[in-house]
Amino acid sequence: MSNPPKYLLVSLPTSIVKSKHEDEALESLSATVTSDLGTTVRFKVPDFKIGSLDALVRQADELAKLGSGCEAVVGKVTECLRNILEGDEAKVAEQKTVNDKPVDQYLRTFSWNKIKYRADRPIGELIDSLQKEVTSIDNDMKSKYNQYNQVKTTLRALQRKQTGNLSTKSLAQIVDPKLLIKDSEYLETHLIAVPAQLAKYFFKTYESVAPMVVPRSGVKIASDDEFTLFAVTGFKKYSTDFRHKCRENKWIPRDFKYVEGGKEDELKEVERVSKDEEKLWREARRLGSTSWGESVMIWVHVLTLKVFVETVLRYGLPLDFVCGMIKTSAKASKKIKTSLDQTYSYLGGNAFGRDKKGRITKDDASVTDLAAAGHSGEYSAYVYYELDPN
Repeated sequence: MSNPPKYLLVSLPTSIVKSKHEDEALESLSATVTSDLGTTVRFKVPDFKIGSLDALVRQADELAKLGSGCEAVVGKVTECLRNILEGDEAKVAEQKTVNDKPVDQYLRTFSWNKIKYRADRPIGELIDSLQKEVTSIDNDMKSKYNQYNQVKTTLRALQRKQTGNLSTKSLAQIVDPKLLIKDSEYLETHLIAVPAQLAKYFFKTYESVAPMVVPRSGVKIASDDEFTLFAVTGFKKYSTDFRHKCRENKWIPRDFKYVEGGKEDELKEVERVSKDEEKLWREARRLGSTSWGESVMIWVHVLTLKVFVETVLRYGLPLDFVCGMIKTSAKASKKIKTSLDQTYSYLGGNAFGRDKKGRITKDDASVTDLAAAGHSGEYSAYVYYELDPN
C-alpha cells in the first residue's frame, strides 16, 4: 500500500462460528476483510484479572482517556522529531522503531510484555503504571526539546550578529576603537546605521538635526548592500535629542561599547554555543527516537487492555473470543468498517437493525443507553479500535 498503513483491532466472540473455535472465528474475520482492502493476523490478548462490573466500567473510561493521551504523546514526539530533523520525512521515518523493530513488525508480532506489566496484576494497577510511564516520556521529551530550542535560538541570534546587515550585526569586528571618544566628560561618539539610499542626505544634514553636534565629525566606517555606518561626535547633554532625531529620519542608532578582546570573545561564544547546539541536537534526536518507540509500545498495551475490558463488557463471561489486527489504509478502513458492520451487526442486538433495502441502521436510543453504560466513542456492534502510529 502506497499510503501510510492503518491498523484496526477487532474482537469478536467465537460464537460467530458454529464450532466456536478461535481459529475458525479468525478465519471468519479474515474472510470479511478482502485481500485488496487489508490483511488480518491474530492479535494475542492475555487473560487479565477481572474485577467487579463497576470496576470494569470505570476502567473502560480510564483506558479511553489514557489511549487518547498516548496518541497525543506519539503525535507530539513525532512533531518534535520533524522539527529536529527540519521536516525531512525520510529521516523522521528512520527514527520510528519499537523495540528496535519496524513498527509493522512490532504490531503484527505483538506480545504482551509480561516482565514489565505482569498480567496477573489488577487492571487498575496496570493502568496506573502505563499512565506514569507515558507522562514521564512526555515530560522528558518536552524538557529536552525546550532545552535544545533555547540553545538553537541563542545560536541563531549570535549568528545573526555575525552575518546580518549593519543595522543589526555585531560591531566588534567592524569599528576601530581609535574612532571612539573615551573618558570624556562632555563628548561621545554616536554610531548610526543609515539606509543606503539615505546616506547622502544624512551626510548633508546630520550636523543640524540636533544641538551641539560637532561640525564635520561625521566619518563613514563601513557599508553593505543595505546600510552605511557612520560615526558622529556630539555633546552628551544632547545625546537623547540626537538619537531621537535620527530615528525620526529612519537612521538607526547603534549601541556599542568597546571591550578589549571583545572581538575574540564573540567568536569563542559562537563556537561554544554551536558545540552545545550540536550536542543537544544529537541528544534530542536520540531521545525523540526512543520516546516515540516507547510511547507507541505503551499505546499498544493500553489498546490491548481496552480490547480486553470492552470484550468482557460486550460479550460477558466465560470469555470466548478472538482478536484480529487488520493492516489496511485510511481510505480502505472505511470500506472494511462497512463490511464488518454488514456481517456482525447482529451482535449489537437492539442497537442495530436494517432498513427496507437491507442497509444497517442504528437505534439512537439504544446506542445512547450503551454509551451511558461505559461504551465511549462511536458505538459498534463489536469491539473495534483504530491505531494510526504514523
